[in-house]
Amino acid sequence: MHFHSRLAAACACAVAFPCAAQQSSAPPLWEIGAVGLVASQQAYPGANQQINRGLALPFLIYRGDVFRVDRGNLGIRAVKTPEFEIDIGVGGSFGSSSRQLDARRGMPDLGTLVEVGPRLKWNIAQLDGGARVRAEFPLRGVFDLDDRLASKGAVFEPELSFGQRESEGWSYAAAVGAVWGDRRLASTFYGVAPAYAGASRSAYTAASGLIAWRLSATVSRKLSQDIRLFGYVRTDSVQGAANAASPLVLRKDGVSAGMVLAYTWKQSEARATD
Repeated sequence: MHFHSRLAAACACAVAFPCAAQQSSAPPLWEIGAVGLVASQQAYPGANQQINRGLALPFLIYRGDVFRVDRGNLGIRAVKTPEFEIDIGVGGSFGSSSRQLDARRGMPDLGTLVEVGPRLKWNIAQLDGGARVRAEFPLRGVFDLDDRLASKGAVFEPELSFGQRESEGWSYAAAVGAVWGDRRLASTFYGVAPAYAGASRSAYTAASGLIAWRLSATVSRKLSQDIRLFGYVRTDSVQGAANAASPLVLRKDGVSAGMVLAYTWKQSEARATD
């Protein structure tokens, strides 16, 4: 994977992770700092090999009423009520060379994928002790950063999450969700054109539908006023998925995990409104 691809993927992590667990008081309007990330990611749902990465990059957070760069948001927050919020969300995943993946050897590489699109957030319940139950419904276009932002289709990723705000420096969250993709996105991961078929890999036409079930958990610990440590783990399962019969699916379940160390260098005295 090229350097510029790694840069974009890690910046997305830098924006998301430092904001994943905030204190009960209003956070600063803006923050700048640096983030270090080590991660092991399943190459794609159904793969039997991992992609390992280590990165260190700056981050920027801005929590304006309308324009926001925070918790996976990038751009405009169109609607905000106590129960519902609509914004523009981003996501992404590391790419991998087909030379590294036995199942895809000789096929096109999997590029670094960037997702951009609207997201509906529903604050279902605010519990005692700062705990919160939330549902999110992002619908995003998918683009390949290694191929001049070529479109790779669309993805819908509904998720139900439970989060516990800081308790003596600790914060926790858990989520369950699913990933649905259109035919173009499914073909990116699971399609095998006749030109790439052989004795060990038959041709396969991918179908739209469920790509994977997803279960994730995160934990964070505030080490000092400016330093926070995060850990996350996620499992993806292709049990019952639309393309579980693809010759590129060699494992039904897979795990991705990582650790992030975030350092806040500067922050505003002004506080965000939420």
